[in-house]
Amino acid sequence: MLRQRYVVALTVAGLVAAVAAASPASPGRAATRSTGTALQRALDRLVAMPSGPPGVIVIVQHGGSRTVYRAGTASLPHPRPPTIADHDRLASVSKAFSGAVTLHEVSRRRLRLADTIGHILPALPRRWHRVSLRELLQHRSGLPDFTTSPGFVRHLRRTPRRSVLPMRLLRWVWHAPLQFRPGTRYKYDNTDNVVAAMMARSVTHRRYRPLLHTLVYQPAGLHQTRLPAGPRMPRPFLHGYSLRPGQPPEDDSEVLAAGLAWASGGIVSTPADANAFIRAYLGLRFFSRRTQQAQLRFVPGSSEPPGPGTNAAGLAIFRYRTRCGTVYGHTGNIFGYTQFAAASKDGTDSVTATATEQLAPGLHSHVFAALRHAELLAVCAATAARPHVLVTHWQITAGRAMIRRAIWSP
Repeated sequence: MLRQRYVVALTVAGLVAAVAAASPASPGRAATRSTGTALQRALDRLVAMPSGPPGVIVIVQHGGSRTVYRAGTASLPHPRPPTIADHDRLASVSKAFSGAVTLHEVSRRRLRLADTIGHILPALPRRWHRVSLRELLQHRSGLPDFTTSPGFVRHLRRTPRRSVLPMRLLRWVWHAPLQFRPGTRYKYDNTDNVVAAMMARSVTHRRYRPLLHTLVYQPAGLHQTRLPAGPRMPRPFLHGYSLRPGQPPEDDSEVLAAGLAWASGGIVSTPADANAFIRAYLGLRFFSRRTQQAQLRFVPGSSEPPGPGTNAAGLAIFRYRTRCGTVYGHTGNIFGYTQFAAASKDGTDSVTATATEQLAPGLHSHVFAALRHAELLAVCAATAARPHVLVTHWQITAGRAMIRRAIWSP
């Protein structure tokens, strides 16, 4: 019996030694290289597709190691590779910025998630008064979406480069009924984040742009991010395009006034700044851990457009569960651009992806499917080393326990 236990101990010890010898960094690096190669090929195929975006750039960061992948061009008339310093429109990733501002005020206790529109903004329509900040940030408010209103659509057709004040955005749905009873359903809605930003404005007695600068840009070190009112893009920028079969590409980069999306989609940034923001957003640079715990309570619901894996909705953030791990962030699309920005729960692993075309499941769906696959590969590249570390640690711990049982059990 002793001999048996000795043999078992040697066998288990050998397994443990083999596992330990295979340092977690090695398979992590190999997996990252393999996934990175697959990601680059996916991006090359994406820009080569009929109706594919002219350019795409992806940042993958694992801890302190950052890798940039790119394909195509930043501009069709003047071809050059996209860079992380090129400006672009963040589209609905801007909603995460308004989330950072409002959740900062929740941490400071100037706002509560239970505060209602009627309490903070009593001048807004009475039928909206029972909607809480929590419901706004989780798209469970039932408010009518200003972007689908006849007034907004008419303005977009006639004068898309002319901005309006935020209150005008709400005026377009002032008399529209609620879509459903607040809190009973999930429905992605652009009105929600406009109202949430106005609540932050009201309790701080400050305009939204200075709040963004003080509470978000400065703590995250964002030097190339802003919320303009008009259509002009800062130089240099990624040109965003509209591609229609049989027609030449149309440059949509400066066709829309950013003020027409405001807190819901108007922010202009760069891939480098977007990556820094999403890492700071998950890394507790803007609000407390307790507030983050409330933020990361999810309900079924997809971002628009959907991100990789299975989507669920938190407070101004989405959870993306993939075969390579879970990340948290936001997506967005707008004329000329499609965005994805996400990070691990502690902000140490991150990925951002920018394509220079507006893509969605119902808009060039085959191209969008290819982009979503590339986003998944980017998540895999960002998280490649993490599963190996956890599995190896478990195997070593379990192996040591087996050795103790083999030697000391009667």
